[in-house]
Amino acid sequence: MKHLAGKDDFWFLPLGGSGEIGMNLNLYGHDKQWLMVDLGITFHDRLGIEILMPDPSFISEQRKNLVGLVLTHAHEDHLGAIPYLWPYLRCPIYATPFTAYVLRQKLKEKPWGSEVSITEIPLSGTLTVGKFEIEFITLTHSIPEPNALAITTPLGTVMHTGDWKIDKQPLVGKATDHARLQHWGDKGVLAMVCDSTNVFNEAESGSEEDVRTKLTEVIGRYKKSRVVVACFSSNIARLETAALAAKEHGRYVALVGRSLHKMAEAARHSGYLKTVPNFISDAEAMSMPKDKVLFITTGSQGEPRSALARIASGSHPVVKLDKNDVAIFSSRVIPGNEKSISLLQNNLTHQGVETITSSEEDIHVSGHPGRAELRQMYEWVRPQMLIPVHGEARHLKEQSLLGKASGIKEVAVPQNGSLISLKAGEARIIDAVPAGRWAVDGNRLIPFESPIIKDRLKLSLNGMVAVTLIIDSDNQLARSPHFAFLGLTESGEDTDDIQEIIEKDIERALTGHYKDSKARDEALQKIIRKTIYTELGKKPIIELHCIEVE
Repeated sequence: MKHLAGKDDFWFLPLGGSGEIGMNLNLYGHDKQWLMVDLGITFHDRLGIEILMPDPSFISEQRKNLVGLVLTHAHEDHLGAIPYLWPYLRCPIYATPFTAYVLRQKLKEKPWGSEVSITEIPLSGTLTVGKFEIEFITLTHSIPEPNALAITTPLGTVMHTGDWKIDKQPLVGKATDHARLQHWGDKGVLAMVCDSTNVFNEAESGSEEDVRTKLTEVIGRYKKSRVVVACFSSNIARLETAALAAKEHGRYVALVGRSLHKMAEAARHSGYLKTVPNFISDAEAMSMPKDKVLFITTGSQGEPRSALARIASGSHPVVKLDKNDVAIFSSRVIPGNEKSISLLQNNLTHQGVETITSSEEDIHVSGHPGRAELRQMYEWVRPQMLIPVHGEARHLKEQSLLGKASGIKEVAVPQNGSLISLKAGEARIIDAVPAGRWAVDGNRLIPFESPIIKDRLKLSLNGMVAVTLIIDSDNQLARSPHFAFLGLTESGEDTDDIQEIIEKDIERALTGHYKDSKARDEALQKIIRKTIYTELGKKPIIELHCIEVE
């Protein structure tokens, strides 16, 4: 099948974000055109790789058919890949004002940043991109200006929810525009592509208004302590809550962390944080009495280079905590971050700092819909078919069951690369296209399945042995081999003994007959590997260099 939709086709194709949380990249196909929705990253902390993103090869190879990229909101898992991948796409971008400002900040650092066409769409605005009609519908989430997209072609309308929850009092921005959702439900929605992150939670996610009440109360308990509030930098409502709570208790606020400063700048530029006093510097805050300051920091997930991690380890150049100070984690534990968060909190405890988390106090609410909210969305939109995304396989499966139990007739559960037909009465996977991951490795992008990464993993698990042999014309050692053991032994008797054993094995092997030097070198590698395994029980990477001399 040629992967280009015809006039009678309406396709959905996720290349990221289906079967995983993060790295969202979604494509809609109709009448020889593709529309992209979101282009995000996820974070990684092993093998020298910090950032992963979807492999865009499928769409970059036919970028002449890509009419635009529409962004639902400004979270990293929805726009963070643009500074890396836009040169492969070179398409116009559409976003609401806050999201557009955040993106422009990111692109300032790129030499090609000025080439990117970013069109700001007003809240609740509409636009035409190629053969797709799009309406932005205001939702609530954990960042300003989250939007659902009503994407219409002559074959019908898809409601692409992006990330959302239902919060009647979001504090920053407007509440969910359920009237427009119901309007589209009345007109008829062909399919809904829907967030699955919190599908296992029966209850509603909760309101930012409740967090404001509780966080203000908790901060008020610590009248003589220096207080730190850790939260996600993009949660502007939470930042505002912490700042207003500080004001109520006579404290000045300092932001610690580059991303917090950037998000606060974007929020003020877009008309938010109007009731929040100006922030002071961290140096000024450290010079004031403890009971007069409050720090808001990044690093609630234990990220090694974050502001809070450096504060906890005592390596932050300015901010220092000590006995009787308190760190309040106004955040949740993202699955996979348990170890790093535990290390962070233990480091704080060693300094005598009290830690408070959302496990003990109601100081955080999720930005994603629980089952009750999903049922409400189904009632508003009443789609003919449901396509669950933004979740691991178990999340997608669970939402598919919930959707069916709620009366949605057709369900298609995608994986990255699943090409889904959205024709009425036919929600089905019709093909699969290649879908992979790219990794940021230093200043380059490489496939995450690259031999480079595989070798790095093997190095981390089994080490490496480099052996240099000088072989004379009689195929004998002209001198003793040179060995380098990386990640396997310490210098001393153990290393000397292993080197001696390997040298004897090599001498014996060189007495054999080989058709050429390549065959000889392959045999020597096998012998070295076997000896290392016998002596150490490890299977390291073997680098063998043979120098032939007369």
